[in-house]
Amino acid sequence: MYADISKPPAPLPHPRPKEVQPGVTLLPPLSRRGHGPGLIILTENSTGKLDIQDGVPSALIKWAEEGYSVVEIQALGLEHAQSTIRQAVEALKQCEDCDIKDKFGLVVYDVQLWNKVTPALSTTPELVGAVIYADQPDAGSNPTKISIPTLWHIAGQAPSASKGPESAKKYYYPSVQSSKFATPFHQHFHYNSEALSHTRNLTHLKPLLGGPYFDLETIWDEHTYYEFADRSVEHTMSTMVQEPYVNHVPTMTGGIGREALTNFYRHNFIFNNSADTEMELISRIIGIDRVVDEFIFKFTHDRELDWL
Repeated sequence: MYADISKPPAPLPHPRPKEVQPGVTLLPPLSRRGHGPGLIILTENSTGKLDIQDGVPSALIKWAEEGYSVVEIQALGLEHAQSTIRQAVEALKQCEDCDIKDKFGLVVYDVQLWNKVTPALSTTPELVGAVIYADQPDAGSNPTKISIPTLWHIAGQAPSASKGPESAKKYYYPSVQSSKFATPFHQHFHYNSEALSHTRNLTHLKPLLGGPYFDLETIWDEHTYYEFADRSVEHTMSTMVQEPYVNHVPTMTGGIGREALTNFYRHNFIFNNSADTEMELISRIIGIDRVVDEFIFKFTHDRELDWL
């Protein structure tokens, strides 16, 4: 059922960005599946579109790792917003790794960019759902009537009276400093709030775009098999993204990034666990982007376990 650990694991997907035009980049999925629905993201200008810093990936990398074929449009590429959106749509249609050609999502990390592209929505039927990040005073300020389902992430307190279209779903984040809380590498980036908003984005977009859906339970079982049964560092790491993060809460040990986590698994975890280690599953909750297990961890305490 699983790979032979006597042989090297399949290599991780490698980013293959393609410039559509200045400020517009296409990136195929970075999942093991290698194909998925199309997504357009609008971001501020940045030279770090393929960066991963301290375990935090750029928006372009993050969405590609979720299994989407992604076109990133930076602010400099939106001088002629309507034609740029059309070019992005056509780039996704021509992308071999984009497997659904008639419906795409839109994620906007700056409300000013949203205001630029809203006139294009009525002439772009391929866009079937949108996500927008905004500050509380700007949310719902655009008078353009929007016909597609929208999800708003709003920095600030929820007002007593709702603004904007009633059909829009809104979440408020009162503890963040600005709507840039979801923009990687920005001074106002807030890891926990961004992660929460990202889970909500997936819940919003996946039904509209037809996925991508992964068998998370099978992936998790594969990961733990390599971890506790076959005990292969390389194959355990092959089930994870390029720069993963693991934290064992009892001792706050693990690793941020592939190098640190590989070192932890090799020297402090996989080969250090007792030979009779067993996990008895009690309950399992499967979410849109996670598996939450309750289990009894059984082992003979015949050695020092660094992580426990």
